[in-house]
Amino acid sequence: MQNQDIERLKTIVQNLLDEAKQQGASAAEAGLSQENGLSVTARMGEVETIEHHCDQGLGITVYFGQRKGTASTTDLSPDAIKETVSAACSIARYTSEDEFAGLPDKALLATEFPDLDLNHPWALTADKAIALAIECEAAALAVHADITNSEGATVNTHQGIRVMGNSLGFLQGRLSTRHNLSCSVVAQRGDSMQRDYWYSVARKANDLETAAVIGKKAGERTIKRLEARRLPTQQCPVLYCAEVASGLIGSLIGAISGGALYRKSTFLLDALDTQIFPNFIRIHEQPLLKGGLGSAAFDGEGIATQTRDIVSEGYLRGYVLSTYSARKLGMQSTGNAGGVHNLTVTTSANDFQAMLKMLGTGLLVTELMGQGVNMINGNYSRGAAGFWVERGEIQYPVEEITIAGNLKDMFKNIVAIGNDVDYRGNTRTGSILIERMSIAGE
Repeated sequence: MQNQDIERLKTIVQNLLDEAKQQGASAAEAGLSQENGLSVTARMGEVETIEHHCDQGLGITVYFGQRKGTASTTDLSPDAIKETVSAACSIARYTSEDEFAGLPDKALLATEFPDLDLNHPWALTADKAIALAIECEAAALAVHADITNSEGATVNTHQGIRVMGNSLGFLQGRLSTRHNLSCSVVAQRGDSMQRDYWYSVARKANDLETAAVIGKKAGERTIKRLEARRLPTQQCPVLYCAEVASGLIGSLIGAISGGALYRKSTFLLDALDTQIFPNFIRIHEQPLLKGGLGSAAFDGEGIATQTRDIVSEGYLRGYVLSTYSARKLGMQSTGNAGGVHNLTVTTSANDFQAMLKMLGTGLLVTELMGQGVNMINGNYSRGAAGFWVERGEIQYPVEEITIAGNLKDMFKNIVAIGNDVDYRGNTRTGSILIERMSIAGE
């Protein structure tokens, strides 16, 4: 895929918008994507799957005043485009009016499009991918004789184009890549059987951890979990490792997102400009980071993204809004149609070992299970696994426990955030130490 492909797809999107106008729509917006990639999985030294991906699709939303209709297709032929627009128009003509429906405010649309360094194709052949997957799994199996089985190692490379436009004159596209390598293995010692994994993801293939390193980490993590115990029911400090700490921040974003707010289904209703964290907490968006996994100059509606604080000095400074939710709330879009962009939690100077020392005696959580988060009242209860820590030193693995609290209290009782940041997703945070939570065990 090249930049000329963007121009070709822009022409298709413009044709789509023109067709919507011809069919009577007062406004329209459209998105088109094309993706290709390669995915290879090896298990127990043998190739399990080889998949070549090649997908495309477009969607159109039309407005007849305040009435809205949407349709989509994977066929980009002129006839299919006309039929898709016709379907969207037919839907719109029969839907009820919604006073908040419509295109975004033109003044908010992005007008600057810096190079965010998102496109780095990987010239990866199937044979090379197979070799990497086998090498990765072999490194995991070699860690210890107790690693007896494997769920496999997988190599993925993906490149995609996304073009969007609307009848306000916005028409832009971007190329991006994403590559990852992962491994998951199973260990057994006596009656104890455990699995764990590791993975690496990056825009550039050269930024991935090596196959040997990923496999070794997967194997070591699995061995450490063997002979896990349960804990007695108690209250104690809890340290979320960086890989699971992002879920806590995700709960915050869910609670301050437009849909939850206008439905009044969030425990943070009317919390704007109130203190919800200790005063050392800052959480901000960095949408224009070069090479970031969440980088974008515009959101899913074409609105310019913005570098901003969502939380500063512990206070909630902003919501996460699309155009529709903003209108429902009598506010302005924050450029978050489709989600947040490189959400970053400011860290302390404490590395992971220092965070363990701060934990003292308590629970280190490395895995969470279940969906036990009530966004209406903030009640939090999830299955967990990890390690019991005493005097800042890991003692033994634990499993089959439940950790519980209320998110309001959990947020306010954060003691520290480590500098062991996990950069493998759209939320960048280190480990998070919470002063006290309930543990349900034996």
